[in-house]
Amino acid sequence: MAVPGPILPGTSAYPNGYSISNATFNFEQSVQGNGYHMSYIYAKAGGTAMKNYAHGSGSLDSEATLTWQHVTEKTHNVYSDYFDHYQDCIQFKEDVAMVYAPMRIAVGTGYYAANPLDYSSLLKERTEAKNYFAGTQMIHEIEYAHAIDKELDLVVKDKINYTYDPELLAVGYTQMRVNEDVTDGKVHIGVLQANDNILGYLSPCGSRCGANKSPDYGKFLGSPSNDISWKGYIWRDPAIEIDEDYWGTYHIEKNMTLEVPYKVSCKKDDWLPCCFAGFDDMNTLDKKAFKSATGVFDCTCFKAPTVAQFPRVY
Repeated sequence: MAVPGPILPGTSAYPNGYSISNATFNFEQSVQGNGYHMSYIYAKAGGTAMKNYAHGSGSLDSEATLTWQHVTEKTHNVYSDYFDHYQDCIQFKEDVAMVYAPMRIAVGTGYYAANPLDYSSLLKERTEAKNYFAGTQMIHEIEYAHAIDKELDLVVKDKINYTYDPELLAVGYTQMRVNEDVTDGKVHIGVLQANDNILGYLSPCGSRCGANKSPDYGKFLGSPSNDISWKGYIWRDPAIEIDEDYWGTYHIEKNMTLEVPYKVSCKKDDWLPCCFAGFDDMNTLDKKAFKSATGVFDCTCFKAPTVAQFPRVY
């Protein structure tokens, strides 16, 4: 029986420019039975995501938990530098035993009650973790198996501190632990970690902050909404690449952990930045509201004189 926990969002804002938002979700599941099963679990928090998919016919004995958390804390005090803090965490645990068997299942009271459905599906389960900000991907997959006895523990999280100087400090953490016995099946294990040169482009500031002085967390190149581009970048000369396939009957134990710290500082001029394109990144509405800034702070009004306007008097 699935027992999902409640979503508990908490948001508060104060006059001094401080706000905090904290949302959590807890999911517990216990399933035992015989027949055909199919399950799909997907969770995304900030720049972290995980997916679990399974199906097959036969007997099933499964215990699973999912914990999801997203925290946003912002301090936008007019008398000091702005500071944003983001923290995302997803944890998935599973203890499952499956044995394949062809099944005939009568459904309802009509035609299929008198003519049971035949299910003959070998066992499959795939678990995938992605840490977009850290450029990390881990995959564990079992296919065409006749029996699976597995314990899996997955954690994917990130922590980001961002000041509007801007300076960005971040840590991406991903761990997958597996202890399993697989009978007459195929096991695939994969790990991919982007190199340091690519991480700059996956961040909300990164090496592009000189051109984009208003980075927006959650809309950077490595976001889940731009998964195709993220995969293209992470595959370019990866720092770590693991690709393993096992056919047959195996006992496998894996403990894979990747912790990726990241820091970037992009200072900018606070006063009269016209010659450094400071006016160009001003909000369009602000440009309209402050029309007097046009022609002054974008330096377009300046023309080098060719003739002295006031000749010197001797």
